[in-house]
Amino acid sequence: MDKLKSIVELTEMLRQMERDVGLDNLTQAERDVFLAAHRLTERPGDIVQSDQIRRHDLVCSIAQASYHRALRSLLALGLLERAGGARTKLYVVRSDRIGR
Repeated sequence: MDKLKSIVELTEMLRQMERDVGLDNLTQAERDVFLAAHRLTERPGDIVQSDQIRRHDLVCSIAQASYHRALRSLLALGLLERAGGARTKLYVVRSDRIGR
């Protein structure tokens, strides 16, 4: 099987998985920020720093303004929550709310 065909099949499978869990309603930037934040945590309730998310491979090429828009949107959707106060740069990933 040629490599391009494999890439297409993997992309189709990934998109179906994203639909299955409800990630298809997010923009690409929101999805990448959410997935990076999730990857940086080991268990539910773990706290992740904004700077850690920003440096993740999925996110580092996103423009600064787009990154902050995605963060605000994820907070509004309840997929991220501020940890320890309203103005903190610490977040808790709420993967239990995906697809709701």
